[in-house]
Amino acid sequence: MARFYLHLYNRVGFVEDQEGQELPDLAAAREVAIKSIRDLVSEEAKRGRIDFGARIEIAGEDGVVAAVVPFSEGVALILDEPAP
Repeated sequence: MARFYLHLYNRVGFVEDQEGQELPDLAAAREVAIKSIRDLVSEEAKRGRIDFGARIEIAGEDGVVAAVVPFSEGVALILDEPAP
């Protein structure tokens, strides 16, 4: 297990994950980031504004960013398909 830190960047600023999480690997950290994005987008939708320019940067214990997950990877935005 390794410790990963999921830092949030959006138009408001930067939220540093100071605790991190013990996860088996980077793939698991990406899954946690995607779930976090979906939770955040859900809350933003309730307020009527979603920042799709936001991202989560996944850093290892050494502080080096191992992956960047944009909010656009967390949800599918369908604009041109008609409802059934």
